[in-house]
Amino acid sequence: MRTLFGDGFRVFFLAAGLFAVFSIALWEGWLAVHATGGLIISMPFAPAPHLWHAHEMIFGYAGAAMGGFFLTAVPNWTGAKAARHAFILAVSGLWLAGRLAVWWSGHIDPFIVAVIDLAFLPVLAAKIATQLVKRPKPQNLMFLVLLTMIWSGNLLVHLEWTGLIADGVEPGLHLGLLAVTAVIVVIGGRVTPAFTRNAMTRAGVEENLPQSFQPLDATAIASAILLPLLLVFVPSESAIGVLAIVTGLSQALRLAGWRTLWCLDKPILWSLHLGFAMLAAGYLALGLAYLGLISQVAALHLLGIGAVGGMTLAVMSRAILGHAGLPLTAPRSVALAYGLIAAAAIFRASGSIAGLDWYNIATLTSGALWIIAFAIFVSVFFPILITPRKL
Repeated sequence: MRTLFGDGFRVFFLAAGLFAVFSIALWEGWLAVHATGGLIISMPFAPAPHLWHAHEMIFGYAGAAMGGFFLTAVPNWTGAKAARHAFILAVSGLWLAGRLAVWWSGHIDPFIVAVIDLAFLPVLAAKIATQLVKRPKPQNLMFLVLLTMIWSGNLLVHLEWTGLIADGVEPGLHLGLLAVTAVIVVIGGRVTPAFTRNAMTRAGVEENLPQSFQPLDATAIASAILLPLLLVFVPSESAIGVLAIVTGLSQALRLAGWRTLWCLDKPILWSLHLGFAMLAAGYLALGLAYLGLISQVAALHLLGIGAVGGMTLAVMSRAILGHAGLPLTAPRSVALAYGLIAAAAIFRASGSIAGLDWYNIATLTSGALWIIAFAIFVSVFFPILITPRKL
């Protein structure tokens, strides 16, 4: 147990993997019952099942993945002392308490549910802030702004669930998801070209290395951060659509300079490129959706499954291998999991574009692929996460 809580990535990445399987298995079961003509009258949680599903994937799954990443990466960025066992145990307990409170929200006062569920991110952000001030850089301090945006999205959801406002759930979920994808724009935009460049250099490649252009990076990041704010505060569908397309195109142009083809025989690298490609595609689809051309639900699932699911799976698996002192080579089963997540995103998006008959097949297939992918992740990395680092 001491090993599990010794590093932030261990307990949180394990929690993310287990919750990814558990939550989608429950959602998949509910969908299957209704798709076959059955009816589930009541659930332990208060919100509608599709809202529970959306909330828990954004603030539950993504919250765990980000918790593990930041508690591990920020000390490396700043040279600050890593969080102690007691803090990791406490903050992971807050994350779990939030999941249990929302699950049993049908039997708990909604204000108590809100207090419990909203406690995790401020505690995490406060810890990160104390580490970032050791070496304050604007490009890192922006993560505190993004975490605040994610928390604000969750707050909007709970404000409606407690009856204090009439319209908080949908904008809150969108704010949360798009703030999470903005985190991926920043982190993915750093690690994808950097890890690719390092691998090419180690292989003796000296020319045509991945390139990043500061004006393009600035546009990509600024538009990704502005998009969720525009959606909440200036809900003009045409403006949101245009900005989302700008955001998607800027991500695609960044990716075009990162030598993706060189990585095709290296899953630990192409998984990052694939996740970033899904990010660009999701933003472009969202822009088209707000311009009235395709389904908004399809676009949101490209972002949620393909970008958030795909990129977090890629980053978590690489981080676990690296911090456990193991070679940075993804096992074949994990490489399969990378592909399954992208396929899950495509199936789910297509289900919202085609007719009802295909919707049920595509959605259930998407859920099954997601479950298989994260079951592989847990089965491969669980022994590593509970074992001390190899010296």
